[in-house]
Amino acid sequence: MFNPYSIIKYPLITEKATNLEKENKYMFVVDKKARKTQIKLAIEQLYNVNVVSVAVINMPAKKRKYRLFQEGYKPGYKKAIITLKEGEKIAIT
Repeated sequence: MFNPYSIIKYPLITEKATNLEKENKYMFVVDKKARKTQIKLAIEQLYNVNVVSVAVINMPAKKRKYRLFQEGYKPGYKKAIITLKEGEKIAIT
């Protein structure tokens, strides 16, 4: 059995994510190795809701400058957009 807390890292709270909440969609940062079915089961177990669909986006790493001439990378991550059944909500605070 898998641990849903290891699959779902945290909800994304951005301007785009708050606009998607009006359409009954929620954004989460998930584990890079997680599959759509695992994400769906984890959300259903953690929040007791019915998930209609899951869309997954792999965000690439970004180059960042540190100090004057040093460069590094902001690591990439995987985010999931969850669509819930009509009338159900997740309280994200």
